[in-house]
Amino acid sequence: MILPDPEQLLDQLYDQLKPRINDNTALVGIYTGGVWLMEKLLLRLQTELGRDIAHGKLSASMYRDDYARRGMKTVAQPGHIPFDVNDRHIILIDDIFYTGRTVRAVINELFDYGRPGLIELAALINRGGAQLPIRPDIVGADIPLQPHQAFELSINTQGRLNLTVTETKPADDNSPVDTGAN
Repeated sequence: MILPDPEQLLDQLYDQLKPRINDNTALVGIYTGGVWLMEKLLLRLQTELGRDIAHGKLSASMYRDDYARRGMKTVAQPGHIPFDVNDRHIILIDDIFYTGRTVRAVINELFDYGRPGLIELAALINRGGAQLPIRPDIVGADIPLQPHQAFELSINTQGRLNLTVTETKPADDNSPVDTGAN
């Protein structure tokens, strides 16, 4: 499979995101890949718009409904929302959208901070396979994968994004497994 350049997908995401930004908008990156994307998008947006944009970071680790099955994949990152969430237009940013469970968990955590007026979801890639009625509003690309495959987004020391596909081990009970991609 020939994969697109994630930096070009980020440009496409930026083009769709920019017109949605207003004075009431805040960006929230979902650890880990979504935070990388949010930071890159934020830098461009603040430079081009000439103003600060409220932003924060959230992790779905402790709010996932399949925590017992998945376990803790990495050290949980602390949430950081340094702005008033109430009535705010929040754009959640994630790297790979898959089942929707990560996004559901992050929305649960976000509501611990207050009641947003509007929540939208931006994802670099929608890989298909949603298990919940949650879909990204803004997408860099729709690239379906087989259930035994997963995208892996990484970032090098120069800050350049890299995208690969990995093979995953199928579940014993034939039920869909969230492979760590969201």
